[in-house]
Amino acid sequence: MSSTTDKIKGLANEAVGNVKQGVGNLTGNDKLVAEGKAQELKGEAQKTVGDVKDGARNLADKVTGKR
Repeated sequence: MSSTTDKIKGLANEAVGNVKQGVGNLTGNDKLVAEGKAQELKGEAQKTVGDVKDGARNLADKVTGKR
């Protein structure tokens, strides 16, 4: 998976997680709040993976002289 794909999926999971948390809070559904928080954290991790891939690619490019 590319770094951009990781970042996009991460943003989507964060957004859905936030919505779940909001709905859970409004309805008093603690399970939905917990699911939303877990999905938000998954999204943050996916975005971090994308950032790490970008960093590794940039470093490799500098080492090999491609940039």
